[in-house]
Amino acid sequence: MEIRLDRYAIEDTGSVVTPALLIYPEIVDSNIETTLRMVGSDPNRWRPHIKTAKLAAIVRRMLNHGIRNFKCSTTLELLTACQSGASDVLLAFAVTAANAKRAVEIAGEYPQTRVSVLAESPEQVAAGRGSPLGIFIDVNPGMDRTGIDQEQVGEIVTLARAAGDAFRGLHYYDGQMSGVAAAEREAKAHQGYDHLLRIVDALASAGLNPGEVITSGTPAAPFGYSFTGFRAGRFVHRISPGTVVYNDFTSLEQLPGYEYAPAALVLSTVISHPTPRHITCDAGHKSISADAGTPTCAVMGRTGLKPLKPSEEHLPIEVAPGTELPRIGDKLYLIPRHVCPTVNNFDDALMVVNGRIESVERVTARGHENPLVLGIGITQSDYFGAQIT
Repeated sequence: MEIRLDRYAIEDTGSVVTPALLIYPEIVDSNIETTLRMVGSDPNRWRPHIKTAKLAAIVRRMLNHGIRNFKCSTTLELLTACQSGASDVLLAFAVTAANAKRAVEIAGEYPQTRVSVLAESPEQVAAGRGSPLGIFIDVNPGMDRTGIDQEQVGEIVTLARAAGDAFRGLHYYDGQMSGVAAAEREAKAHQGYDHLLRIVDALASAGLNPGEVITSGTPAAPFGYSFTGFRAGRFVHRISPGTVVYNDFTSLEQLPGYEYAPAALVLSTVISHPTPRHITCDAGHKSISADAGTPTCAVMGRTGLKPLKPSEEHLPIEVAPGTELPRIGDKLYLIPRHVCPTVNNFDDALMVVNGRIESVERVTARGHENPLVLGIGITQSDYFGAQIT
């Protein structure tokens, strides 16, 4: 799709200290609506991961579209979702020790929100026993990051039985689909879902019907919904893409033809002309995440500018022959390669509507909670006043 710079340019860049995170609420709404169309206009089929959205203001926009079920990875994201009014939140992380206690504490503070966690071991199930937490069993679909190997069906059944009434369903994050060629992705994803249904059947045979099955991050999202086996199941199936709320140039490449558009950019300033064919702007990897490799971003509307490897605060850019050299002080609008950790780099976001900054919103779920939030006898003032010896 063509991305027009005039859709994103703000009128008064001179008043903005850069680098700055820009979010376009109207485009966020359009991306949400596009995803809802993907799931047959049924908000109940989407459990978005808010590791991308991060802002309470954006979570509330999702709620306004009828979305009630969410995923997250940190207790701060869980707290943000609960405070925003979410009905059901899965902390999609296997928590233990103080992390498990904090999840229980948040669930107790927000009884109107059904809170669940992941488990792949008896110890993790035991950590939530006697609490309001639900349990989703984390199944490893071949990504080899977390979860019980999908071949270990008996182990999955045993763990579901140990969870008892807390057992809610299965979590099957097939993130490895991002490395599968586009032409093969649907068939490969459906092959995994066939295997997942065999696990569901084994659970049903043991009298342990899962109430919900969660699959499909962004690269596999359309194929989770198109898999017919999920439509006839005696469970609720939900896909869980989160990147699609803002999008980045990776997700736009993964999901062509869906009318998605970038809704989060980084505004930067050209600060140097170190060589005749190179410029540098103020958007290093402390602004735009470099975790997905280089280039870390694309320059909107300037195809002749090629971002190079960044340092902490500096982003060098190669200027192609025949391309007009940006002047020192010029503003560049950058589309991240990976938007989720990029949003996490900023304390605040500028909300832009019709070329104007409408408001400033806190990136509510940035980072993590105070590690002593459980209150183990150390006050906030003690914490910040303590000296390390």
